[in-house]
Parts: sequence; C-alpha cells; structure tokens
Amino acid sequence: MGAGDTLPTEPLPDALTAAPVPRRRRRAWPWIVAFAIVAILAVVAWFAAEALARQIVTGVVRDQVRTQLSLPADQPIDVGIAGAVIPQLIGGSLDELTIASDDVAFGGVTGDVAVTANDVAVRGTGEMSGATATVSLDESQLQTLLATVDDFPADTVGLAAPNVTMSRDLALFGVAIPVGVTLTPSAAEGDIVLAPVSLQLGGSEVTADALREQFGGIADTVLRDWDVCVAQYLPAGVTLTGVAVDGDVLVADFDVDGAIATDPALQENGTCA
Repeated sequence: MGAGDTLPTEPLPDALTAAPVPRRRRRAWPWIVAFAIVAILAVVAWFAAEALARQIVTGVVRDQVRTQLSLPADQPIDVGIAGAVIPQLIGGSLDELTIASDDVAFGGVTGDVAVTANDVAVRGTGEMSGATATVSLDESQLQTLLATVDDFPADTVGLAAPNVTMSRDLALFGVAIPVGVTLTPSAAEGDIVLAPVSLQLGGSEVTADALREQFGGIADTVLRDWDVCVAQYLPAGVTLTGVAVDGDVLVADFDVDGAIATDPALQENGTCA
C-alpha cells in the first residue's frame, strides 16, 4: 500500500461508542399531591371556622332574643343566617337573619312568631334596613286574643279557612236562638277587622235583611264589624299589614321599622285608640 493511500474507515465497535445519557425527567405528581393536600386542608379549615362562627353568632342571637323578650332560658329558638357567616362578620352586618319560636307570650296572648331581618349590624349602632314578621295563632290562641274584645263571644270562635266563625244567641220572645256568623279577616289601620260575610239560622243561610226583620235591632250585635287592636301587645315599630286564615291557624303579617333596634320609642308597646 502506498504512502498516499488511506485506510478505509470502519465504524467503532458498539462497546467503544459512548451512549448519550438520557435526561432524568422530574416527576410532577408529588407537587400536585402536595398542592391538593394544602387545598383540602384550607377548605377544611374554612368550613371549621365557618361552622364555629355560625355557632357563636346563632348562640348570641338566641341569648339576646330570650333576654329582650323575657323568655324562659330553655325556650327553643330557631336562628338562620343566609350565606357564609365569616364574610358578613368582616363586612359588619348580616344580610338576612331569621328567628322563629313557638308559643311566644306577649301581653297575655301567645303565638308562633317568625321574623326575617335584613342588613343587621353586628357592631356599632345595631341598625338594620328593615324586617318582616308573622304571628300565627291557632284556634285556642285566637280565642284568647278575641276574649279581650268587649262583647265578643270568643269561646264560640272557630277557624274555617279562609274565614273565622262564631255563633251568638239572639233572644226572640224570651227564647235564645243561635245564629252562626262567618267572618272574613283583614287588616285596617293596624287593627284586625272581622267582617260578617254570611249568616246561618237553624242550619240555613239567611240574609242580613231577613235577620233584621225577625230580630229587629238586636240583630246588629251579629251584623257588625269587629275591630281587634293588637298594637298594645307589640312594639310601636311593628305595624300590622295583613291577616288571613291559613289552614288551621290565623296568620298576621307585620312590617318592622329598621330603626327599632336603636330608637327606644319604637321599642315601647303601642296603644289602642
């Protein structure tokens, strides 16, 4: 082989060829798991704090209601707070607060009470934007209320939705004759008004004119409207807006002035004319 000749090149044996070192891929799943664990712990902590805050606030509300209304220490009171509590506490007011309790006594009359208040301040002046309330009376409780109305035969009162019923004896030639009266409830100028809409005599319906022809002026004792003042049992800041018989209860609706939380005059019981 001459000096100018070159040797043919041959590939190196595989054993002598350095294989490229593969890059080690970092696994992402440990970071994902760690993030998930932190997120779960944060959620659990939030719900735990939220549950504790709700428990504390509802407990304070129950205590305040029992104190302000002079209710027994064991009086059951349901308290509801709409939405998450913690953001509302930070904001300084509760958007919607509901309070309900059965057999609440006020001025010798008892009833089931439910109140929904809006924008209730949790610090400072204690104001709220307003509230609504309902008071439900069963037949016995309604009889107790109507017993305060002069000359009303409260012990004969019944409920027959959508009306109230009563009966009264009218004298004819010395004989007492029972007259049944169906009354429709409504609200007028803060009073419950019971107005006669039908009459029954001897099990048959009769007109007002027919009753007057038979009994004369004494028939007016069952043909009249009955005004039932409830202001004397309630704070002046609470106004009756509606009343209706719903099933076996009479339900009265009220508007509550938002300033009642800070105005002592609105907290005092109203008066009847």
